[in-house]
Amino acid sequence: MNHPESKTAESEPGVLRVLQTREETKAFYDKIAHVYDLLAERSEQPMREEGLQKLAAAPGERILEIGFGTGHCLVELAKAVGGGGRVFGIDLSEKMRVLAQKLVEDKGVADRVELRCGDATDLPYEDASMDGVFMSFVLELFDTPEISKVLAECARVLKPHGRIVVIAVSKVGKPGIALKAFEWTHRHFPNLLDCRPIYVARGLQAAGFEVKDPATRHMWVPVEIVLGVKSQ
Repeated sequence: MNHPESKTAESEPGVLRVLQTREETKAFYDKIAHVYDLLAERSEQPMREEGLQKLAAAPGERILEIGFGTGHCLVELAKAVGGGGRVFGIDLSEKMRVLAQKLVEDKGVADRVELRCGDATDLPYEDASMDGVFMSFVLELFDTPEISKVLAECARVLKPHGRIVVIAVSKVGKPGIALKAFEWTHRHFPNLLDCRPIYVARGLQAAGFEVKDPATRHMWVPVEIVLGVKSQ
């Protein structure tokens, strides 16, 4: 099945659509939860570390991670905010939540971490309740019209001048063979690869964030690592 290109978001021209349902996505990540680190952690870890540095979570802060997966970044965030801070995590997959909960318990930071399953298009947190939001290889899983909804929810829960860091596979740069292969696989085998390259900095700007210190790195495809700041 071919995916039409986006015609709904001028800030993301040419971005492919996502046709997987939430239940299909949830089932996929439940299925691969126990092998996810073997599949992705080594290649994604350097990008996540750079993103955590950009977010610069501080003692006493309240930080939300959207799509926490197996929980490695939750641990680092919990260490950064210390005993006076709080880390919240939301993920679609219950099996990921179970694995992440075990990890934060094993690392001795469970007392400052609160995890739940849910959908980032409707975050279950109060307005202006977070100092920071962290998303790593998550935003590109949402269908194009939903990206603006997710970022609007992030802006809603952030305090004035709150920070957001988004790491995602990107369309920025020259469309090399690897990127074309990535998009071809997404078009023809969405059940195997239902994420696709997006425009991260553009999306954050369109959502009203002030973009600071954007960076483009490379795994085998381009990856944007972008810090955004909420103005008010």
